[in-house]
Amino acid sequence: MSRRLFVVTPAARQDLLEIWNYIAEDSIDSADRVLARLYDSFTRLAQAPGIGHHRVDLADTRHRFWSVYSYVIGYRSDTKPPQIIAVVHGARQLDAFFHQRIDRVEEEG
Repeated sequence: MSRRLFVVTPAARQDLLEIWNYIAEDSIDSADRVLARLYDSFTRLAQAPGIGHHRVDLADTRHRFWSVYSYVIGYRSDTKPPQIIAVVHGARQLDAFFHQRIDRVEEEG
């Protein structure tokens, strides 16, 4: 039985679907490439969970952040396997977004 390298929370899965849908309006191939690159990055984060950086303005030190294209991946590096909590465009209001998302993920358990 293989173990999962990472966990994508339901909220992060929704983020990925919204990203794919938005890009696919112009190009399905591009949407597929972006999602593939994001999933490749999830694997990389799982293999080296200390990469990325802390953003004390966005979250406590349990959370790290990694950028792919113009998207920010928020993840918990202290869980086994690492937990992807959000994928959001970097132009968003990140502080409000991540405070709300972290509260939501913690409520979901």
